[in-house]
Amino acid sequence: MDKELNVGTRIDHPRYGVGIISRNTNLIYKVIFVRGGEIEFLKSNFEADIIEENEDMPLTEPRLNVKEFEKTLKFILDRYNGLEHKVELGSKWEGGTLTMTPGNPNLQGKEMPIETFFHKIVMVRDRLRVLEQNINSHTVLSDEDKVNLQQYITRIYGSLTTFNVLFSDKEDFFVGSKT
Repeated sequence: MDKELNVGTRIDHPRYGVGIISRNTNLIYKVIFVRGGEIEFLKSNFEADIIEENEDMPLTEPRLNVKEFEKTLKFILDRYNGLEHKVELGSKWEGGTLTMTPGNPNLQGKEMPIETFFHKIVMVRDRLRVLEQNINSHTVLSDEDKVNLQQYITRIYGSLTTFNVLFSDKEDFFVGSKT
């Protein structure tokens, strides 16, 4: 990248996704990524698309250091109960019941409100996303290890696509690997 990027500039990295330049020195850019984690890149081989350029901030001095940013972000998330995205159950399922009948007639079946089952599915998805973030920002794992673990998560998402029928909004669907 030939252009100098100011602290606060939002970028889209081909591997790590959306992030914000948190530090700019003579040799490196430090980027905090939305999926979690902070990574330093040598300027000489840094490649990313600029989403929104910050022209107001000096090139080498952040207004907040990482600790201050984390403290501020924690305060905001605690105050507003996190940045939870409200996931809606499809209206055709509201008030419904999930019935599980065992093949053995001597065993008792189980019923539960479909909203309870849906909530558990959404919790699984959210925990998978946190696991993804932790893998991507892990400092000890090699890039190869991260890719291998990420492939397992993608396969898990693929296995969970059966439950997409429960979601109201297609944007909330599970998506596995695309062929």
